[in-house]
Amino acid sequence: MSQPNTSEQLNMDDLRRKVSELRASEERHEATGTTELNPFARQIAEQFRDQTTSPAMLIGQFRLAEFISLLFIGLLVSMLVAPTGWAALLNRVALIGPGAALTVLLLQLVDTYQIPSLRAAGSTTKRVQTAWILSFVPTAVAMHLLDTPLTFGGYAAWFASGAVFLLLERQFIAYAIRNWARNGVMERRAVIVGGGEPAKQLVRQLEAQPDNDIRICGIFDDRGSERSPTVVAGYPKLGTFGELVEFARLARIDMLIIALPATAEQRILQLLRKLWVLPVDIRLAAHANRLRFRPRSYSHVGAVPMFDIFDKPIRDWDSVAKRLFDIVFSLGAIAVLWPIMLAAAIAVKMTSKGPIIFRQKRHGFNNEIIEVLKFRSMYTEMSDQTAVKAVTKGDPRVTPVGRFLRKSSIDELPQLFNVLRGELSLVGPRPHAVSAQTGERKYVDVVESYFARHRVKPGVTGWAQINGLRGELDSDEKIRARTAYDLDYIENWSLLFDLKIFFLTPIRLLNTDNAY
Repeated sequence: MSQPNTSEQLNMDDLRRKVSELRASEERHEATGTTELNPFARQIAEQFRDQTTSPAMLIGQFRLAEFISLLFIGLLVSMLVAPTGWAALLNRVALIGPGAALTVLLLQLVDTYQIPSLRAAGSTTKRVQTAWILSFVPTAVAMHLLDTPLTFGGYAAWFASGAVFLLLERQFIAYAIRNWARNGVMERRAVIVGGGEPAKQLVRQLEAQPDNDIRICGIFDDRGSERSPTVVAGYPKLGTFGELVEFARLARIDMLIIALPATAEQRILQLLRKLWVLPVDIRLAAHANRLRFRPRSYSHVGAVPMFDIFDKPIRDWDSVAKRLFDIVFSLGAIAVLWPIMLAAAIAVKMTSKGPIIFRQKRHGFNNEIIEVLKFRSMYTEMSDQTAVKAVTKGDPRVTPVGRFLRKSSIDELPQLFNVLRGELSLVGPRPHAVSAQTGERKYVDVVESYFARHRVKPGVTGWAQINGLRGELDSDEKIRARTAYDLDYIENWSLLFDLKIFFLTPIRLLNTDNAY
């Protein structure tokens, strides 16, 4: 599928003007070292602010919809032909459900859940109907032997209904996918990292793929316009590698494809040190690599081979499972803890002037700014929105009630509502205030990989807190240790890991040595 060029939205006069701005921006970067996103790149990034649906999520939803639909069709036809009571209905669900699941499994085995297959429904009709026949026969036999037998006409109606449903539904999905691809709803947004001839070859190969879901959003290269053209294969060079980090966050980029030879090891390593803090897939294009490795060493975008460098953490259905975990356990925690929260709110209101809730801006997922809720624990006139000065032991800014709330972590309970709003997760790296620092240095100045913590949503509790790293970060060692635990959590995430941290949290809160 040939993707529309970003440059097609601009006429040539606009493009020349934007290129001039880019050249001026390059000169400013050389002179000052700044990485502020240039106006042209910011304009392009704003065009991609809307969320997209990943193909993996779409296919998963499609499988689930087919399973539910086939189960419903079987139950409906059987109830119309041979009505039965509600108690016996569960028996039919137990028989028809596995048949519907078998259909989905067979459809998966014959590759009808791939995007190219879904786009070209006519070419997969035979495979789809064969899978339906192979799953229907054992299901019908089980129904005949273990439940109220249907008439021949009943079995025929059930088979025909399922076959017609699969035929029409697949045609509708094919139309919808083609429409979503045109409208940008279903795509993976990619940036080419590196310019010149390697980037041009990569773009041409990607555009030649008839069914790939990649949308190229632009090209970034550190080299000046005299060595790296400002337009490559119809796509504008949007800026330098330093600007790429901000662009990727604003445009919600899914993939960074490095168009450099694998032999340029030093340059690739320098790039990765800048880029790995982003919650994106990072791939090294192998299209021009003369070295050949075993097939399983590569992943592919269409037919273009790639080396996988980094994968986006907690993606697709893992993110859905984590979100369900957050909602279910947050609602459960609120249901259990609401008396404590009410008592804390009353105590804060009655013992000092000011609002009950303290709101503070902190870094969230992908470095976005969120407003975190806490019970106010400081005197209003002494509250520190910036957190430049961390709370220390015996801090006179903290109220007597606030001191108890902080030691017990009850002041954090309003963050359960941040979780329900989708700004926080129950478990994850703790969010730090935007201006938080130790001494005169911000945390990112102490730990180079600090912002890599933000590749996932921050959490109300986390792996670092479970391991005793609560409270004030008053030394470089503490910042490095907390960051190391946070990165370890991200690399080894699982729902079981979240459950472990969640249920260990109340036990670890009994240790209040570092909470004040």
